Amino acid sequence: MARKKSAKGQESSPAKTSPLYQFKITLLGTKPSVWRRIQVHEGTLDDLHAHIQNAMGWTNSHLHQFEINGETYGDPDLLDDGYDDFDCVDSTRTKLSKVIPKDANQLRFRYEYDFGDSWDHEILFEGRVPPDVDKKYPQCVDGERACPPEDIGGVWGYVEFLKAIRDPKHERHAEFLEWCGPFDPDAFDPAEATKLMWAGLPSWIED
Repeated sequence: MARKKSAKGQESSPAKTSPLYQFKITLLGTKPSVWRRIQVHEGTLDDLHAHIQNAMGWTNSHLHQFEINGETYGDPDLLDDGYDDFDCVDSTRTKLSKVIPKDANQLRFRYEYDFGDSWDHEILFEGRVPPDVDKKYPQCVDGERACPPEDIGGVWGYVEFLKAIRDPKHERHAEFLEWCGPFDPDAFDPAEATKLMWAGLPSWIED
């Protein structure tokens, strides 16, 4: 398990009138798709990582990286711990405005979480949208289906997990229910995801 670092939930007091970045996040390989649509103010790629974790339902328990226009972005302090000579651009210092062209209407890039299970996400930048001055940001405005449990074995492990919990006769049915408890793969509430985005990620680092 990777050591966790503190990450913001809300951005640092941007002007209420500053445009929002809107992203659609799709967990690749899931059928039907697990996806979220979020709106966030300017911040770093690591801020976006925090928003994705909370909107999707992940727990920030593993390493992550972005791949944008052929460049890899990550936290050097974390990635250098586990990989010799890992070459990446520092995601803790790279602002969204540096990787998204001012005139861009759309931009697709990749976000990988947990290099073991390899949860690949397509991040689609859908454009800049005006904020609602009566709303608090960031926001998860839409989405579908529950996030898979952590450490389930990636997409293929998740497929097996769903088969097992649906079939009382499956050899791993009792094991998975004891490990994970009741699980509804269709359950998702944007309002609850938004609250998690406001709260941010856990702020601790393992010694």
